[in-house]
Amino acid sequence: MSGIAGINKPGKCEQVSNMLDKISHRGKYEKKIFSTENSTLGIVLSKPQSDRNTYSEKEKFVKDEFYNGHFAIAKETTETLELTRDQIGIAPLYYGFINDGTLSFASEVKALMEVTCDINELHPGTKLINNKIEEYYKTDIKASSADTPKQIANQLYQLLDNVIRNRVSGIEIGSWLSGGLDSSVLATLAQPYAKKLYSFSSGLKDAPDLKYAEIMADYLKSDHHEIIVTLDDMIRILPEVIYHLESFDQLLVRSSITNYFAAKEASNYVEQILSGEGGDELFGGYLYLKNLPLSRLNNELLDITGRLHNTALQRVDRCALAFGTEAHLIFLDPQIVRFAFQIPPELKIRSGIEKWILRKAMESSLPETILNRTKAKFWEGAGVCELISGYASGKISNADFELERNLDNGWIINTKEEFYYYRIFKEHFGVSINLDWMGRTKSIPDKN
Repeated sequence: MSGIAGINKPGKCEQVSNMLDKISHRGKYEKKIFSTENSTLGIVLSKPQSDRNTYSEKEKFVKDEFYNGHFAIAKETTETLELTRDQIGIAPLYYGFINDGTLSFASEVKALMEVTCDINELHPGTKLINNKIEEYYKTDIKASSADTPKQIANQLYQLLDNVIRNRVSGIEIGSWLSGGLDSSVLATLAQPYAKKLYSFSSGLKDAPDLKYAEIMADYLKSDHHEIIVTLDDMIRILPEVIYHLESFDQLLVRSSITNYFAAKEASNYVEQILSGEGGDELFGGYLYLKNLPLSRLNNELLDITGRLHNTALQRVDRCALAFGTEAHLIFLDPQIVRFAFQIPPELKIRSGIEKWILRKAMESSLPETILNRTKAKFWEGAGVCELISGYASGKISNADFELERNLDNGWIINTKEEFYYYRIFKEHFGVSINLDWMGRTKSIPDKN
């Protein structure tokens, strides 16, 4: 786990140090800054770099890398400072130009704002070279497999099992366990290989996620921790959540609140955590997808997978790294992403059942109540929606909402809840930065 920052000009150690201080939560073990012929590069580390090549003064690079497919790199070449981001956008990377036109970069917006208000997100699968964007990778739909459904299910199971084994063998690891299919799959596969498995769930009292997570924890005999939160808890923590999240998107903030509580508790026990993010996008987990013609399904999945980098993956990154933990996103391993887009769409939604092929792969490994559980969004399963929305509505007057909901960049804030989040966001980040880098959750109806 690490965070990186830099300026494409030598001798800027003080400025880069200030940038790194803003993201010190990403790596409290060491702060390393060095000036090269043309640049000043910096990194914060959570552990000695001997176990992974995260920076080199001689080779002039800094790298935020956790595993294959999860990286952000800044490297000085003979001509320029080159920035590269992973294929899916698991590791964050932002860049901007200082007033004199000098390129700067950082792992989080708050660090980049130390030197510029020109904030841009480097998109997944791209490089920034000579101040121009070059695409080096594009996730795409492959030719459908001709294997039988049983063969494909077996292949999927083996692939998931292999990735899990390589990641967690012999270590203590936690799981953000909602009791939904995706988090339950990963916890189940990890349990035989991990030295010890912890699980963490959070939500309002009697929230569905808490019930289903307890079922899974009992089944796996994990060291389970349940965090019950109240409306007062959520309102108290909200400014902190939005500061780390760097967004006021309504659905993203909602889902981040309880995730943040689970992440905070997990950091007391483990350094690494499993997250089920990506399963719905790859295998067809959202209920609205059942209304689409099968001919459109994989294209829709490709679209929503491509939107993860500045929405759900931003939540995972910021919630985990706020407390110095590293998140394993097994479903978004490059091998699994490639395989998922070879699976025929009729095996992803079959007989009205979403994620059919994933359920088929795990049918002998999960309790029936978990295997057959339908999709609940993070904030729905945690029981957040009505309470937080009602509270925000009581805090925002109709007059203020109508006067200020139209933002300068053309965005329209649609609800008082999102406007409430926006006000907190402005307190942290001001109004002078552009918002082009910020993702907004795709508006989709979850109806059968």
